[in-house]
Amino acid sequence: MALVNYEVKDGIAWLTLCDPPANTYTYEMLTELDKGILEARMDEKAYVIVLTGAGDKFFSAGANIKMLTSVTPYFKYYFCLHANETLNRLEQTPKLVIGAINGHCVGGGLEIAMACDIRLAKKDGGKIGLPEVTLGVLPGTGGTQRLARLIGKSKSIELMATGRTFEFDEAKELGIVNHLFEGDNFIEQVTDYAKQFVPPGKASKAVGRIKRSVCSGLEIPFGEGLSLERELQQQLFDSQDAKEGLNAYIEKRTAVFKGL
Repeated sequence: MALVNYEVKDGIAWLTLCDPPANTYTYEMLTELDKGILEARMDEKAYVIVLTGAGDKFFSAGANIKMLTSVTPYFKYYFCLHANETLNRLEQTPKLVIGAINGHCVGGGLEIAMACDIRLAKKDGGKIGLPEVTLGVLPGTGGTQRLARLIGKSKSIELMATGRTFEFDEAKELGIVNHLFEGDNFIEQVTDYAKQFVPPGKASKAVGRIKRSVCSGLEIPFGEGLSLERELQQQLFDSQDAKEGLNAYIEKRTAVFKGL
């Protein structure tokens, strides 16, 4: 049985963590996730990626603790390195990635979610946080870096040092979660949200370049970020969708994009 399920529906690539009830990840799951990310990146029928967890109780409870206690320090180190590489690949994929947080999202589960571009959570669906300090360790798969970039140094240190978990409403107030969706039809609402970024209604190539410009630009000096922005803009000017968008504006009609 697959630990990460991959399927494409209506231009949306779904990556589902499949190890219920808690969808904890192992080296094997990370390897399948990495493969799924690459597949979605290269899939011409996929314009948006949605990452979620199987079931309705957990998005992910993070790394499998039993696995970590049974391996050598050498393996632990390279396990974290493997996780970092996988999440970096997710973050750097030039397609919009939406984290559909359908249940508890703690520890490494939140670290996965933070590597997504946009996070949607089910209202009253569970707890969220980075409680690794209660195990005597830190959030070691990008958590310390991504949380600080999301909500700032002081608040992120406080949350990680206390190990406190909290409701999704507070996560939205802090800026960890973008939107809360209510009701039992969470996945349907996520689907509707994701469809707005799919052609013909949206120029998906432009969305991907916006993502790349922001993600890469934040890591380099401002002047170099402007240069990157100009380079990506020039690439878009040469695209079919830019020609369609500009012509549609002049002709006073709705643009029909193809993701090209």
